[in-house]
Amino acid sequence: MGNDSMVTHVVAALALVITASWALGAAARKLRQPPVIGQLLAGVALGPSLLGLAPDGVYDTLFPEQVKPVLTALAQVALTLFLFAVGYELDLRQLRRHGTVTSVSLSGFAIPMVLGAGLVTVLPGSFRAANGGRPIDATFTLYMAVALSITAVPVLAGIIRDQGLAGSMPATIAMAAAGVIDALSWPVLAVCLSGGEDGSMRGWLARMALLASYVLVMVCVVRRALVWWRDRPGALMTDPVPVAAALALASAWATSALGLHVIFGALLAGIIMPRRLDGVPDDQVLRPLQQTGGLLLPVFFTISGMSVELSGLRASDLLLLLVLCLTAVVGKVAAGSLSARGSARLPWRDSLLIGVLLNTRGLTELVVLDVGLRAGVIGPRLYALLVIMALFTTASAGPLIGLLHRPAATSPSPPKVTVTARRSPAPGPAPSGGLPQTPGRRRRHRGR
Repeated sequence: MGNDSMVTHVVAALALVITASWALGAAARKLRQPPVIGQLLAGVALGPSLLGLAPDGVYDTLFPEQVKPVLTALAQVALTLFLFAVGYELDLRQLRRHGTVTSVSLSGFAIPMVLGAGLVTVLPGSFRAANGGRPIDATFTLYMAVALSITAVPVLAGIIRDQGLAGSMPATIAMAAAGVIDALSWPVLAVCLSGGEDGSMRGWLARMALLASYVLVMVCVVRRALVWWRDRPGALMTDPVPVAAALALASAWATSALGLHVIFGALLAGIIMPRRLDGVPDDQVLRPLQQTGGLLLPVFFTISGMSVELSGLRASDLLLLLVLCLTAVVGKVAAGSLSARGSARLPWRDSLLIGVLLNTRGLTELVVLDVGLRAGVIGPRLYALLVIMALFTTASAGPLIGLLHRPAATSPSPPKVTVTARRSPAPGPAPSGGLPQTPGRRRRHRGR
């Protein structure tokens, strides 16, 4: 395939991918579901599971093998810019602000990890069969633990907004806890994937030393240089977006050269990027990168969906899928609700709502699964099962929130309080505000 033909195929494939992702994402939103569900389903539909079944080689014509590496590279660039914005928005001070957030975060991270690792320990044969005979070692066990502990902050923010929960106590705690959970998950995932090619302890220690040195350089040297660049005379006359984009891409390249995924460098670059003097992310930096990454992010969803080969699943995999879904839901909901109830003494309904919100996986889970697939930790069959699990947990958030949130919104609690006060007047003096006078005022109002 020549260069001109390659460009033609890439442009046509991008047009098809963006259109299909936009259409199914809009359809998902109309069904009160996060758009990421429709966008991922668009990738499954455009992949070998559905479009590959069409006759006359339609799939190979639209997506020839020579085009897929280009689409994958575009998807990684979009993911790099988007995750830089995620790291830039990440507020690590949440751990110091609220004891409830700390309790919910640690429980929502540790308990699902323990359940995930325990599940691998109990069912090693099932995982080995679903993972194509790959070894069930410490790397795989730790990876599965992280995969079951993820909460997707961007998708969670959209669900909170669409469900009318913005500003409520459960939504505030869940959003803060989700950010802390992500901040804890990425380093653990980096440690999990830092082993040498031969899996030796020596190779792992060498790579961890290089990674620690890189983090120190970024925090102690690069961040100080960025702060000087921001505060220098005439800084208001320059555009910070190219610097931020170059920093994200260069840091992604560095972590990739260290044997890790590009997402780790992108997140680290976003974390060290200086904010405004009041601690708020600079909108001039954040919005362009979010928009650019978000425009091409459907390519990542499509590439992820194309990797899901449903035809390769077997009947025995369905039982493992059921166990994975139950473990994922129970771990997150139980951890979030019990810790919120114990630390903040919230009502059970609000505590359960926090657990349901933390059960949202979506985009972040897809990133973790993509990393595991490309690193060879998981194979195509287990990848497909985990993608279905991520879709199920994310799609179930809306209906469960409706069940928990609707009664609280329609509860006629104020009339009940006044009726009780009228039937059982207190023998002592009335509180300030004259509660015993309220029925009289109400009768005069009715008489008018």
